[in-house]
Amino acid sequence: MTITPVTIAFAVLAIFTLGGGLGVVSSRNMVHAALYLVLALFGVAGLYVLLEAPFLAAIQVLVYMGAIAVLITITIMVTRRIMGITESVNRQWPLAAGIAALVAVTLGFVVLGLFNGLLPVADVPPDNIEQLGAAFVSHQAYLLPFEVASVLLLAAMIGAIVVARD
Repeated sequence: MTITPVTIAFAVLAIFTLGGGLGVVSSRNMVHAALYLVLALFGVAGLYVLLEAPFLAAIQVLVYMGAIAVLITITIMVTRRIMGITESVNRQWPLAAGIAALVAVTLGFVVLGLFNGLLPVADVPPDNIEQLGAAFVSHQAYLLPFEVASVLLLAAMIGAIVVARD
């Protein structure tokens, strides 16, 4: 296997994504966890760029890294101040990290054993944004999952408003 700049960029972005995800679940400080989440979302946006989907990368940066991460950070800061939460120490964290690392290594060996190399790269059509939009609104493709996701987000927003009012 030859190492190309795309392979190096993929490895760096995968490290950002996985490292950010690991930081989210292992950080004791919620603000730091939110910042690790931004790092993981940045890695995902970079992976979208590598997949030649610039529209999805831009949406990832604007919606998730911009709006959602700021909303999560502000929510954490406001609720911690109101509730007066103190940090608790979890003494089983090293054991859980070891088990998670063992599972990750095992899955890595299984995946590398099943797939002998990378899959061939298909050409990306130049009008992928139009195809993505058509797939979201066509009855045959993703209309129902798209609407279910929007209803779930609406329910989450209503639930957040109800919790905030109490």
